[in-house]
Amino acid sequence: MESSLRQLCQEPGKTETLALLVAALRPGDGQPALQSTVNLQALSFLLEHHPEYRQALRQALCTLLAESRQIPLYTEAGILANDGFGTTLLRRLGERALPMPYNPDSLRDRFGLLFNHKHDYQWLAAIPDATWHGLWRAMAWPEGPQQDSERQTRLQLLESVQVLSARITAIGLEPELVRVCPEVERFASPFMHLSAEVQRYVDSYRQALTDASTPPEDEKQVLVLLEQCEAILGKVRKNAARYGISVSLTYHGLRLAQSIERLRALLELLSPEHDPAGQPQLFRLLVDFARAENRKYSLRDLFKSNTELLALQVTEHAGRHGEHYIAEDRRDWSQMGRAAMGAGLIVGFMALIKLMLARGHLPLLWEGIAFGLNYAIGFIIVQILHFTIATKQPAMTAARLAAVLHEQHGRKKQLEQLADLIVKVVRTQFVAILGNVLLAIPTAGLIAFAWHGLFGSPVVDAAKAQKLLHEIDPIHSLALPHAAIAGIFLFLSGLIAGYYDNKAVYRRIPERIANHRLLRKLLGENRAWRLGNYVEHNLGALAGNFYFGMFLGLTGTVGTILGLPLDIRHITFSSANLAFASVALDFQLPMGTVLLACAGVALVGVVNLGVSFFMALWVALRSRKLSGSLLLPLIPILAKRFIRHPLGFFLPPPPPAAQTEIETAPPVDGPRG
Repeated sequence: MESSLRQLCQEPGKTETLALLVAALRPGDGQPALQSTVNLQALSFLLEHHPEYRQALRQALCTLLAESRQIPLYTEAGILANDGFGTTLLRRLGERALPMPYNPDSLRDRFGLLFNHKHDYQWLAAIPDATWHGLWRAMAWPEGPQQDSERQTRLQLLESVQVLSARITAIGLEPELVRVCPEVERFASPFMHLSAEVQRYVDSYRQALTDASTPPEDEKQVLVLLEQCEAILGKVRKNAARYGISVSLTYHGLRLAQSIERLRALLELLSPEHDPAGQPQLFRLLVDFARAENRKYSLRDLFKSNTELLALQVTEHAGRHGEHYIAEDRRDWSQMGRAAMGAGLIVGFMALIKLMLARGHLPLLWEGIAFGLNYAIGFIIVQILHFTIATKQPAMTAARLAAVLHEQHGRKKQLEQLADLIVKVVRTQFVAILGNVLLAIPTAGLIAFAWHGLFGSPVVDAAKAQKLLHEIDPIHSLALPHAAIAGIFLFLSGLIAGYYDNKAVYRRIPERIANHRLLRKLLGENRAWRLGNYVEHNLGALAGNFYFGMFLGLTGTVGTILGLPLDIRHITFSSANLAFASVALDFQLPMGTVLLACAGVALVGVVNLGVSFFMALWVALRSRKLSGSLLLPLIPILAKRFIRHPLGFFLPPPPPAAQTEIETAPPVDGPRG
């Protein structure tokens, strides 16, 4: 490090010399947080005891600022561009393959040359504020002569403030934001007043730089307007659940928030009362700039920043439906069981139709489409009749759990409440699976007996029956990986349902249907309104069921075309196929085969539910910027509950009224002699 400082004394004007000093500060791979702090403390020590080093570093920084254009660094680094998501994605792909040439006149390019390692922002962020303050004091900046670079830097900061305020005004008046927050048009908008107030502030500050006797106007009024702009942005995010959201709206919201934060940081730097030795704003900006330069080609960051809010809205819509999949009491639990039994009845017929389509030996693509339509139409009928497919629940209930975790975490009592919700979800899922399977098996069996009685032959021959049994064998087949694929499709169908629910609100589809002239003429005003209301509440579920059915039907076809062992296994259809195979073989099955098949059906269900639930929960947690580690304290709580009251995970407790009657009932007198 000392050799870098000596070289800086000899060549203070070169950016490459400063880069050598940064390289000396850069820690190794062992303990970056500790080592970076120690390195910066060592630099502070050298600067305090060697005035020539201190003067050379100050001169190098002043030269760096004086010889470069600073505005792009202040107004662009770490802030989303105005190109939109698609254009930004293509630009980053192009720049990763063919980077832009180095521009020595740009402070942003010079900054990127100084911090050119992709993990520089991490060790910079790990340095405590106290260490940064110690470095600033060691540089003894006030003792140096006033430099032209300081005045030039302030002027460029003022220009950056103007640029950012203009962008904030333009974004705040975007039609997308006005649509979600109409009060912006009805009342005096702070976005309209911001530019004028910033211009007055900048003119006053420039006058103060020219005439030292004139004090600059303070920035308090600008900060008040920024707070009002942030309040409107908060309303936009809140109203998005009612008006719907899009990638474009998410993008504008992120740009607006980033621009407001950066403008506030620059105003703090320009404040005459600002003291870097006591306030960390300058050092936080340094970390932000380093992160922006290190991650400027990152596709992951782009996707993450643009999809978090959209994923939140999708999972929020799925979570609203998830409330209907959680039984609160015995009445709800019984209703869920009956709804699941109705779905099991329909699945028995869907399994029969699939077997018949397979016997038709249609061309490969048409067979896959036919399988998919069979699944899709069947699932839509289940939805229309208000029945329940058990495996559809996890993708819906996971968002509900994440919502509760977002509101309540960190206290034992609140974790207990979350544990109560999980127990309700588990026993609701149990009765739904039980209803599906217990009716799918006898329905398929009765269909098989009726078919044999009507046509004199079984639904499937012995070879096909053996194949059906092999397909659910958890040991000698790919039943469990195929069940995991079905679980992924269950998760995707939940996201699709949330997407279409959001789309119905965003595109105002229910209102457009209710006010469509032709529909009002054909159906009448009341029926058109009812149709729009039905679409508002069911479009997502219908779309999710359709896509889920097509996913299931086409997976095997895609696997055959690609030569890959792709297929799906679903617990309800597997149980129906078990019944068809048993009847076809006249129930002449070894006990080991029966037990293995039953175990296969059970394990297929576990994998279906587990994969879909954990993927949905992961997305729901990420959309709320939560960590899965928040769920770890629940594990011992749930374990204790299962040990003490195992039946509570399968059966709901009796209603409170029944318990009160039992407790308050008078004692029965014995027989009198």
